Amino acid sequence: MGKLIRLLGATGMLALAASLFAAQYPTRPIRIIVAFPPGGGVDIVARTLGEKLSPRLGQAIVIENRPGAGTTLGTDIAAKSTPDGYTLLEGPIGGAAIAQWYYPKLSYDMRRDFAPITKIGYGTIVLVVPPSLGVSSVKELIALAKAKPGQLTFASSGTGALIHLTGELFKQMAGVDILHVPYKGTTQLLPDLLDGRVSMALDSMPAHLPHIKTGRLRALAVASRQRSAQLPEVPTLIEAGLPGFQSNTDYALYAPARTPKDIIALLNRETNAVLQQSDVRAKLAVQGIEVSGSTPEALQAEVVDELAKWTKVMRKANIKAE
Repeated sequence: MGKLIRLLGATGMLALAASLFAAQYPTRPIRIIVAFPPGGGVDIVARTLGEKLSPRLGQAIVIENRPGAGTTLGTDIAAKSTPDGYTLLEGPIGGAAIAQWYYPKLSYDMRRDFAPITKIGYGTIVLVVPPSLGVSSVKELIALAKAKPGQLTFASSGTGALIHLTGELFKQMAGVDILHVPYKGTTQLLPDLLDGRVSMALDSMPAHLPHIKTGRLRALAVASRQRSAQLPEVPTLIEAGLPGFQSNTDYALYAPARTPKDIIALLNRETNAVLQQSDVRAKLAVQGIEVSGSTPEALQAEVVDELAKWTKVMRKANIKAE
């Protein structure tokens, strides 16, 4: 043993120990922290993954909901957990990037304190208006907003959230002055949107889809790079005249930084295998979530890009924590 230590050195011994540890992983239950209440999209994704990953990894997977402080409470817990693969974080990419800027005194940094595992998928954001507004396209909406500066309104599920910032991005890229009206959630904004008391919303698709199908709301565009399978006739905002416009509610899996690379590779491989299962894809599709998957490196690059993108939007709109 002493000869082995002399040959490898301290660094080599640590690497060997980490490799042996990873080779035995997992030997006990794994928890996935969700920084949101039960029942929402992020929670549904985590439970769907947990159910399928558990038999593949041979261990129970426990979903632990830790909402609070704009998702920073649960994220902070995950960041400070032991980097051994037994505590993971599942959550949004864009939302994490926004929190990084919106709460400048955070004790963690998504780029420094987390090891990306894989992107899971994304949910479509749709631009909807009530028929009473009298517009049938993004071009007509922009023209109306320019003819009535400051008179049109857009609803969101809360100041500083992704949906709010997607509306701000629309204002900036379209060059229009539209008043932001924040609500406490989609359930609260829907009645005013349906009755025409607010002019528009750029919001997650699932809650609006039934009203689009019945004609009570009009879908003008989707904010993703590609058209939605659920609304194939609706153009993207890129197609509608705003080149480069892209915003999704997205989902990803992370581990604390310094988690052994062999464990990250295993979790990436097994998660991506689960995401290819037809029943998983179908279950998430019902929630309006399109499965993607990725490498850890691609996810890390997306986190960096999203932080830069939303920081620019918030700075230009002068959005600060309340």
